Amino acid sequence: MSTLKERLHADVVTHMKSGNKTALTTLRNVLGEIATREKSGKTPVELDDAQTTALLQKEAAKRRDTARIYSEAGEAGRAATEIAEAEVIEAYLPQPLTTAEVEAIVDEEIAALEAGGMELSPRQMGLVMKPVTARVAGRFDGKAVSEIVRRRLAA
Repeated sequence: MSTLKERLHADVVTHMKSGNKTALTTLRNVLGEIATREKSGKTPVELDDAQTTALLQKEAAKRRDTARIYSEAGEAGRAATEIAEAEVIEAYLPQPLTTAEVEAIVDEEIAALEAGGMELSPRQMGLVMKPVTARVAGRFDGKAVSEIVRRRLAA
């Protein structure tokens, strides 16, 4: 399986051949942002798929926010462009989890910890959050996950 960055580079070529200017420009901008992130700092780093996904989520959210600002300012054309770019980026993101799926993951992790002999209270929230966050990995809002864990431990 190729990495997410490799897929983005391959899709640039595809969009170039197909003439899809919006997708081409968006992917070039995202790849530029990835390159900037990799080269910034004292030593260059190579972003893995999880880091690339996090960057894509931020870029999509940034475009959605900009589209909202343009809409409020009466710039419908510019807002539509930003939304189109956000949709191109979101196509590369993993499918978001439903609340029920996240609740099931939380319940599994709590059951696993309790099976290991741990007696859980709201004070041990971090013990539950760590494995849950690793499994959810950017596919659900972190604050909402925290709230679900808090409710489960309080019960």
